[in-house]
Amino acid sequence: MANQLSMAEVHSIETLRKTGTSRREIARLLGLHRETVGKYVAALERRAVELAGQNPPNAPTGSEAVAGLAGVNCPRPVAVLSASRPPGPASVCEPFREAIVAMLRQGLSATRVYQDLVREQGFTSKYSSVRRFVGKLCETTELPVRRLEVDPGAEAQVDFGVGAPLKDADGKVRKPWVFRIVLSSSRKGYSEAVLRQTTEAFVGALENAFRYFGGVPKTIIIDNLKAAVAQADWYDPELHPKLQSFAVHYGTVILPAKPYRPDHKGKVEAGVKYVKNNGLKGKSFVSLEQENAYLLDWEQTVADTRIHGTTKQQVRKVFEELERPALLPLPVERFPCFHESHRAVHRDGHVEVDKAYYSVPPEYVGRRLWVRWDSRLVRVFNDRWEQVAVHAKAEPGRFRTDTQHIPKEKVSAVERGTAALLRQTLTIGPHAQQWASAMVQARGIEGVRVLVGLKGLTGNYDSAAIDRACEKALTYGAYRLRVIRELLKRDAASSPTQRQFEFLEAHPVIRPLSDYSLASLTQFRKDRNHERELE
Repeated sequence: MANQLSMAEVHSIETLRKTGTSRREIARLLGLHRETVGKYVAALERRAVELAGQNPPNAPTGSEAVAGLAGVNCPRPVAVLSASRPPGPASVCEPFREAIVAMLRQGLSATRVYQDLVREQGFTSKYSSVRRFVGKLCETTELPVRRLEVDPGAEAQVDFGVGAPLKDADGKVRKPWVFRIVLSSSRKGYSEAVLRQTTEAFVGALENAFRYFGGVPKTIIIDNLKAAVAQADWYDPELHPKLQSFAVHYGTVILPAKPYRPDHKGKVEAGVKYVKNNGLKGKSFVSLEQENAYLLDWEQTVADTRIHGTTKQQVRKVFEELERPALLPLPVERFPCFHESHRAVHRDGHVEVDKAYYSVPPEYVGRRLWVRWDSRLVRVFNDRWEQVAVHAKAEPGRFRTDTQHIPKEKVSAVERGTAALLRQTLTIGPHAQQWASAMVQARGIEGVRVLVGLKGLTGNYDSAAIDRACEKALTYGAYRLRVIRELLKRDAASSPTQRQFEFLEAHPVIRPLSDYSLASLTQFRKDRNHERELE
């Protein structure tokens, strides 16, 4: 209690209470706070009840009391308490006890009970009094936990706990995590210390456990750790994509437990406590490898040889005889070790992986894609896990660009190559293609730009003229673009002049000059003004 009274004050409170003095009066007479007196009075009354051999005020009083409130509807699973008034000051709701019990039997809430009491019974106190009174009629009790036993090989449960500290030579201390998996039928377990709860560490520990068991359980119940569950949801959880691929590789099903419900994986919860209290308590190690070697020896010499408290059988015996033959067979190859991450596509259409850059189709620019990579390949997936690109692993700073990922509008004529440009010169004429082929053969790589310039001449000159110029240049062995331009200028200068036509003075579509005389224009204005007046 907050205020400790002397024995004399306690005896005074007890004596005054027996004489029927109220708590307020006792507090005034003894100079104490009313709440302090109330606490001591309540303690004295509880003690008096115990000495008299009666049940505590909040305990059931037998079948008669329960029968008196049979059918009362409480908001949660409850055990009904005594229908008689408990010791202590009477509640303002006590005169309405029978009416309140009758309303509760009809399934009415405390709010509705209060409303009916005010309207029908003339109740004048507050709602909080009714709520407390209804709460005293019902005692909330937890439902018993349902124990579920499964067939051998059907299920395993996984969880993490804090491991033994690692102390290096410099005195630095690190606390690793202990991965623990327990087969639900035989209680056979496997433990492994890891530094971080990453997806890679979780998948690696699971795979080591399967190899240790010699098989794979059909289902695995896991906690909602971020390394495994991207979005926790009891009805439709979203597993990490890498963990989904791992489950497919081993032919098992991974089911996250309900959030904030450790009883959904009670076997491994007890298993983690067993490792911490029996295996690692008071221990310390210099390295992670040393701790894992100790855990493996502890599993074989201690955990497997114990008689389990629930099954009443030796763990190793049940595992070897029943559980191991029921496990799914291991695949031939281990799960391919790869890294995975969400990466943004840059403006140049590439994603960055380990400081190297890899192209993706142009429609994904500005979006985020899933990337998986190992020491050999980099694979890119969209949100539907459809592969959109695959590249060989590159060194940091290097680019891997697939030509199919470059938009046609961004591919220059030079990039299209010599063969493509030579095919386009055929549209100019046969002599132009012959000149272009001879030019490329004579000048090599620098002739690619000459081909682009030759193609550009079609915008200013006729194809036939260009073809004639190429024919002349070819006879002289001239493979410079300036020669073609000069020949085109000369050809244009020596071409026939434009044909002159005779001026026609009379034609059906030509008006006579008299229509444009001053008199005609004056008459036109008068006619136009007259039309405006009529309007």
